[in-house]
Amino acid sequence: MTSGLRRFRNTQQPAPEPVQAPPVAMGDQRCDMCAVPVSEAEHSHVVNVDTRAILCTCRGCYLLFTQRGAGGGMYRAVPDRYVYEPNLVLGEAMWESAGIPVGMAFFFTNSALDKTVAFYPSPAGATESLLPLDAWSTLLADNPRFADIEPDVEALLVNRTDTGFACYLVPIDACYELVGLIRLRWRGFDGGSEAKEEIDTFFRQLRERSHG
Repeated sequence: MTSGLRRFRNTQQPAPEPVQAPPVAMGDQRCDMCAVPVSEAEHSHVVNVDTRAILCTCRGCYLLFTQRGAGGGMYRAVPDRYVYEPNLVLGEAMWESAGIPVGMAFFFTNSALDKTVAFYPSPAGATESLLPLDAWSTLLADNPRFADIEPDVEALLVNRTDTGFACYLVPIDACYELVGLIRLRWRGFDGGSEAKEEIDTFFRQLRERSHG
């Protein structure tokens, strides 16, 4: 996945502090924690749980936060797990009740707020939708293979298809990569052919990286 995530949030509802990640590096990039040089193409990410910032880190700093509770729980390492489920059990009623007007959304648990939130990508950024209080527990109960999803650092990225809902369990930074892709490439009312091709490529690459 690409690096240098930017801020892609545009909230319609009062929301937690916007996810903010470091700007795209011009030339050499450095670890946001210890400032040692890191590769633009190959480095790790750590989430600040309180601010939702995604930090680019060296391998050493990343490993410090792979255990839950490390550093007082303020930071969490973003794992590299991808799982594909082509037939997610998700009712139309839940999708509609969340007020998601497009065919894609991602869901993750924000431990600082002790709730699960839903966002959908748009040309203006990531927009928050209201998720019914019991929706997340129902979703996990209906799809037990995702019951161990990690708060803050993993998300369920759902893509609505003609036949139902396809789902990807992905690192949280992958969701913001998709948001950035749409924000940068979307043209006109329907996005245009270039954006659609890149979105298709994005999901194809997720399937190639996935288990299951």
